[in-house]
Order: sequence, then structure tokens, then C-alpha cells
Amino acid sequence: MKLTYAGRIGTAALALVALAACSSPSQITTRDGQTVTTADRPEVNDDKDFITYERDGREVQVNKSDVKSIEEIK
Repeated sequence: MKLTYAGRIGTAALALVALAACSSPSQITTRDGQTVTTADRPEVNDDKDFITYERDGREVQVNKSDVKSIEEIK
């Protein structure tokens, strides 16, 4: 089955909507009072004691001991 250009655009748009619906914006609060808002829930790496999130297209790692809380934004 061949999709027309409009069909491909529509399929891509549906995929983006589905991905956006799955995101879980979160707020990270550090022990020194700074707050960081993330587009998705951060990854917690227990083996290396880091919390990883994406900011401006780059992966950022924060030491778990520096994080006071991670809360999902509703």
C-alpha cells in the first residue's frame, strides 16, 4: 500500500501526538533550591547514582545526592 504525501504527513502527525501524550513533564528540585523542569520523566540510574534528563537536546546528569525531589507536573 502506497501512501500519498498527505497520508504520510497525517501518519507522522498522529505519531507525534501519540508521543506527546506519553510524555510526563517533571520538576527536579535540588538540595540547594534550584528547580529544573523537564519535558519527560528523568531516568534514575541506581548503579551509578545519577539522575539523567534531556535539556535543550543534550543529556544532563545530576548526582542523586544533590536531588531533593522529583515531581510530575500535572
